Amino acid sequence: MLSDYTPGNFYCELSRGGAVQRIADRLGTVSVKELRQRATDAESELHDRGITFTVYSDKNAIDRVLPFDPIPRVLSADEWRHIETGVCQRVAALNHLLHDLYHEQHILKDGVIPQDLVLGNANYRPAMQGIDLPHRTYVHVCGTDIVRDGAGIFLVLEDNARTPSGVSYVVENRHMMQRAFPDLLEGIGLRSVDDYGQRLLAALRDVAPGEAVDPQVVLLSPGSYNSAFFEHVFLAREMGVPLVEGRDLIVDNQDRVHMHTTRGLARVEVIYRRIDDDFLDPEVFRSDSMLGVPGLMRAYRAGNVTLANAVGTGVADDKAIYAYMPRVIRYYLGDEPILSNVETHICREPEALRYTLEHLADLVVKPVGESGGYGITIGPRATREQLQECRERLVANPANYISQPCLDLSVAPTLAGDGIEPRHVDLRPFAVTGAKSWVLPGGLTRVALRKGSLIVNSSQGGGSKDTWVLG
Repeated sequence: MLSDYTPGNFYCELSRGGAVQRIADRLGTVSVKELRQRATDAESELHDRGITFTVYSDKNAIDRVLPFDPIPRVLSADEWRHIETGVCQRVAALNHLLHDLYHEQHILKDGVIPQDLVLGNANYRPAMQGIDLPHRTYVHVCGTDIVRDGAGIFLVLEDNARTPSGVSYVVENRHMMQRAFPDLLEGIGLRSVDDYGQRLLAALRDVAPGEAVDPQVVLLSPGSYNSAFFEHVFLAREMGVPLVEGRDLIVDNQDRVHMHTTRGLARVEVIYRRIDDDFLDPEVFRSDSMLGVPGLMRAYRAGNVTLANAVGTGVADDKAIYAYMPRVIRYYLGDEPILSNVETHICREPEALRYTLEHLADLVVKPVGESGGYGITIGPRATREQLQECRERLVANPANYISQPCLDLSVAPTLAGDGIEPRHVDLRPFAVTGAKSWVLPGGLTRVALRKGSLIVNSSQGGGSKDTWVLG
């Protein structure tokens, strides 16, 4: 299978020697024809099992299977230990930051982060000011996007602290590999991903209101038309908790949350919400929201219910705030970052804007509030017209953009056409935090299936791989 594979000048995830090379040798015993047949069968099974996501922009194929590449991405035990400790460090710093921003705001008064960058941020929620949360945990589930550069160094691309998605594919990809490729996994001794649901449930119970003896946890979904609805169903099942919509919940006159059941109202203490802040409570945020629960913020402020992730976490995973994360880690933890940021220029700052405009053809320009790979301009691959449009947007609204160098992202061998070719990959480990943090071994490896593409997002044509962490 790998006899004709060459990664070119890129750092390859499967050509590094040691235990990883032994797995590469095992994969090499499978023919491309057999691999393709098994991969085709696996994708058919994903579709039959309803493991899909929604693309709103494509009227002809709304529900899609996330393309699954059968060649795994492999991490050694030492590599994973480095990633795991780095992710836990960032989550700790994010929680310190959010508690401070919604309380004393020391970091703003000390000038570590510009005040207007936070207080003028669209994701800053004044309604959260002064609310004390159990264990001071704001980011209960965090998805940290990590890339590896041409030197093999892991770098953080962004923090996803609001409602990160994709963990269901981590677990389902492993199950798919176990069914389709049991011979490849035999005897390797991989770290398991099967206990994510129970770990998440335990963390959510950790942060229940103090008086709750046996807290009831529910998963709040916008409903079946949401792009990640499969994941909502999956996680509710894995945790063994009710899957509810806003219309299933009610806040009583004592500011307590209940859900409608066949036996009447039942108290709810913890809500793992997969609804954006704006739609959570029409009394506080968007008054036209039909997805949320009127009075939910009253119950939250009264300490009668825990929301995970907390309201207002979006201010900490903003791409402009991301640039300050190394300083945030030093400020709150007194340590150097274990995982470094990608070099970032904040275009709201005159010098950074000037540098970005002068080097536009060499940089990646990103809007601070977008996700899913939308609105990005990759300078080295943009046309003259695209660069000019980007320049005009930057000049008109510099505060909405950051720029970064165009990295030589690592590649992994990927089934493409009639053979195996290198494709760029990233990694999204998922950290779960209650009283303390735990990181799911591996995470979601996303792969840019289009030749030469650097954008791995599923909405932009990306796929996924199983991520193997060696024991």
